Amino acid sequence: MKRTSFANWPCSIARTVDLLGDAWTPLVLREAFYGVRRFDDFQQSLGIARNTLTDRLRRLVEQGLLERRPYQDEPRRHEYLLTEKGRDFFGVLAALSRWGDRWLAGDEGAPITFHHEPCGHDTHAEVVCARCGEPLRADDTRMRLGPGFPERLRSRPDVRDRFLTG
Repeated sequence: MKRTSFANWPCSIARTVDLLGDAWTPLVLREAFYGVRRFDDFQQSLGIARNTLTDRLRRLVEQGLLERRPYQDEPRRHEYLLTEKGRDFFGVLAALSRWGDRWLAGDEGAPITFHHEPCGHDTHAEVVCARCGEPLRADDTRMRLGPGFPERLRSRPDVRDRFLTG
């Protein structure tokens, strides 16, 4: 069955989900943040099928989140390094981890902690307003159409109703 593409939807969440594709992709990125660089190490740490891993690494390289760099000539082998775009995904993984720690961790507590080197403390992700620094909560946040929303869709009544335009 062919997967529906969200790559051209007027929604950054849909586009990101389209890029990720499945549950393996963020786990591959997680491993890259843990310092894994080589195919066999990704495969061993995740227990992922080799063909699935090949596909996910190829996609992450094509999308610019990982860079494929040779580290051996005979036989030719490559390692996978996070790019700036890939490193920028860290906040997404940290937010997912925070939510999972709160709602799924159980009595044992968080399986992984984040240690912030500059201040020397264990911490967790918090989503805050980039302007005032206050927590960004659904109850006090409204979604509005941005400059990238397609002009042809702006006048639809359902769009106006959802985003309270005007």
